Amino acid sequence: MLPFYTTQLTRIYGVDLSVQVAHHLQDLVEKYRGRIPIPAKTSLSERDSFLITYGDQVRETGKPHLQTLAEFCEAHLPGVISGIHILPFYPYSSDDGFSVKDCRAVDPALGDWHDIERMGNSFRLMFDGVINHVSAQGEWFQAFLRGEAPYCDYFLTVEGNPNLSQVVRPRALPLLTEFQTPSGKRRVWTTFSSDQVDLDFHNPAVLIEIFDILLMYAKRGAQFIRLDAIAYLWKELGTTCIHLPQTHAIIQLLHAVLTEVAPHVRLITETNVSHVENISYFGDGWNEAQLVYNFALPPLVLDTFRAGDATILSAWASGLDQPSDQTTFLNILASHDGIGLNPTRGILSLAQVDALVDQTLVHGGSISYKQNAGATQSPYELNINYFDALSDPSSDEPLERQIARFMAAQAIMLSLRGVPGIYFHSLFGSRNWYRAVQNEKHSRAINRQKLARAELERQLVDPISLRSQVFKQYCHLLTQRMSSPAFHPHGHQKILDVGRGVFAVLRSSRNDSKHVLCLQNITIQTQTVSLPNAVYILEPYQTLWLFNSRFSSDRL
Repeated sequence: MLPFYTTQLTRIYGVDLSVQVAHHLQDLVEKYRGRIPIPAKTSLSERDSFLITYGDQVRETGKPHLQTLAEFCEAHLPGVISGIHILPFYPYSSDDGFSVKDCRAVDPALGDWHDIERMGNSFRLMFDGVINHVSAQGEWFQAFLRGEAPYCDYFLTVEGNPNLSQVVRPRALPLLTEFQTPSGKRRVWTTFSSDQVDLDFHNPAVLIEIFDILLMYAKRGAQFIRLDAIAYLWKELGTTCIHLPQTHAIIQLLHAVLTEVAPHVRLITETNVSHVENISYFGDGWNEAQLVYNFALPPLVLDTFRAGDATILSAWASGLDQPSDQTTFLNILASHDGIGLNPTRGILSLAQVDALVDQTLVHGGSISYKQNAGATQSPYELNINYFDALSDPSSDEPLERQIARFMAAQAIMLSLRGVPGIYFHSLFGSRNWYRAVQNEKHSRAINRQKLARAELERQLVDPISLRSQVFKQYCHLLTQRMSSPAFHPHGHQKILDVGRGVFAVLRSSRNDSKHVLCLQNITIQTQTVSLPNAVYILEPYQTLWLFNSRFSSDRL
C-alpha cells in the first residue's frame, strides 16, 4: 500500500514530504495490524438503525452515566435498534462535548472504556472523530501556549492581514482568536468558537497523530467513525476553506488505512452543507465515506408537512442516488444539533425557507445564523425539537393528532433507502426544553434535555403518556421495517407520483424479489390513492406500508 499512500500524500503535502510521511503512515498501519478485532457482523441490512444519544442522556443517582445508558438500552432496545452513536464521550470544555480536551480518554464524569466496551457487546457502536479542532483548555493547546514541541506546530495561526473574506463560516463568530504565547501574541484559527482551536493539517505530524487516535477508536470497538465538521479540515488562504481537494484526499487516505487494518469500520461524513456538496463525500463510491448524512431530509420533510404538499420532497427523493453498493445515506430527521437550512439551497425557494424560519419562531424555537463569504449572514439552523417543529406546542390541537403528524414524518424517513439515524428525543417523544436555553444561554440546548431514568421509565409504562405512545409506534415501524429485505440500505427505490397530498415510495430488495409500497398521507385531510391494482383511502397522516411480492416497479 506504500505507493498508494505516497500518491495520496503527494496530493496533500507535495513530492518532497510524501515519501517520508508515507513511511510514518506505514509504521502506524503495522502498529495496529492484527490488533483490531473484526466483529461477527460486518455488513449492513434492513435490520440496522442507529440511536443517536449523549453518554449522559439517561441519568441515575450514584451510577456512572454510561452504565445507566447501557442498562436502559439493554432493557428497551434489543430487536429494535442495532447500533448506538454515542456523541462525544471524551473530556471536554464546551459545546456539549465537541470541544475535546483529550481525544484518547473517556470523560470520568460519564464512566470509562469498560462502559463503552459493555455497550459494544450488545450494539454496533459509532464514535465521533472530532478532528477539525480541539479544546483551547486541553493539554495540546496549553502546550502550544507554552511553546512546547511538538504542539507548538499543531495549530493553525495567521500572520499579517490576509484577505479572509471568502472563508465560509458555519457560525457568525470571529474566525481568529488572539492568544498570548512565549513568542508574543498569536492569532489562531477558530472556525467554531474561541474554545475550539483548529488543528493544522499542513503539519504531517498532526495527520499521523489523528490517524493514530482514529485507529485506537477502532481497536476500542468503533464500527463506525463519524467525521465531525470534516468539510472545514484543510485551510488555504485565498479560498473558501471548505471542501478543498486536500480534505477529500485525507478522507481517501483514512479509508485506505482502515481497509488495511480494520476493513469493517465505516466512515460517516458530517457536512451540513448543500446536498450536492454533501454527497461529494461519497467520492467515487469506493474511496471516501461509506455513509453520508442525508442532511436535506429534515428541512424538506418539515416543509412538506408545513405546506401539505409532497411535490418538492418527491422530486428531490427521485434524484437520490448512491454511487455504489458500498455507500448509502444515514437518514435523519433530528439530531443533537438543529435542523440545518444549508442543504435546502437549490431545492427550496427563499420564500419557503423564510416560511420555515417563521414557523420555527411561532413554535417556540430560535434561529442560528452563519457567516457567508463577503461578510453577509443568513439563517443556518432551526433550533427546535422536531416534534414541536411540526406542531405548535401552544395550540390546542389534540395530542393524538400531533403524534400522528410526528410519526408520519418518521415513517417517511424510515421508508427511504439508507440506514435510519434516530435521535434519542425523537424515539422517546420529547418536546422543547426551554429551561436549558434560559440557563445555558445557547439555543441548541432546546433539543438536548437530559432525563432521569426512573421518570422516563415511569412514563414509558403509562400507555397514555406522550413518550409511551411515540416509543410504541416507533418500535412498531422499526419492527416492520426489519421484516423485509425490500428495506435493505442498498435495495432499490422508486418515488411514485400519486398526488401532492401523499408521499409514495416503492422499495424493492436487491434481487427485486420483495417489494414494499409505502404510502404516507402528509396532510390533515383524507387522501385517495388510485393505483392500477387497487384504490387506497388514507386518513389524515396515516402511514400505509403494503408488503406484497406482487408489487413491482413495472406495475406502478
